[in-house]
Amino acid sequence: MATLSSLTLRNPCTWLGQVVGGGDGLGRTNPMHHRSSGLRIEANKRAKKIRHVVLKEDIIGLGNSGDQVKVRAGFYRNYLLPTGKAELISASVLKEMEMEKQRIEAEKMRVKEEAEQLALLLQAVGPFKVRRKASQGKLSGSVTSQDLADIIKAQVNRDIMASNVVVPEITDLGDYVAEIKLHEDVSARVRLTVAQS
Repeated sequence: MATLSSLTLRNPCTWLGQVVGGGDGLGRTNPMHHRSSGLRIEANKRAKKIRHVVLKEDIIGLGNSGDQVKVRAGFYRNYLLPTGKAELISASVLKEMEMEKQRIEAEKMRVKEEAEQLALLLQAVGPFKVRRKASQGKLSGSVTSQDLADIIKAQVNRDIMASNVVVPEITDLGDYVAEIKLHEDVSARVRLTVAQS
């Protein structure tokens, strides 16, 4: 290849042929040499890079834990990945998610079955007896949800939250029915007897 000092500027084609194509000095270039120069210009389009991820936590405006969502690559790389809030979807991640879903469903079924068994027990054990002072059959004090929860704890050794117990308005001695919410799908109707203390 010619050096800059050896090029003549009289014929620009000759100079260009010597610099670019290793020509013969007469403006002609060697076709074999031209093929190996390999200079290509391509348009570099900015593509939006998207990542398919599964969320490990609830994220407002994006989704809940376990949801599969599409996010921008930068958001995943700069926020979701470092904070551990999401993971790229892969075959192993999908398998793990399915196993976790099955475990959660089995746990929900177990909790519901326990609530159903407790409902049967409470309905079989009753009536639960509450003693109150009364004058001519009228109570001088009220019977509360906490009273029934305490009696259940004493009789069957089961903790029931008073907030889950609905006691009817009781003003007289006698028999009543209270409702206890044991699960979102399971309630127990238990007998309650208010007697003279």
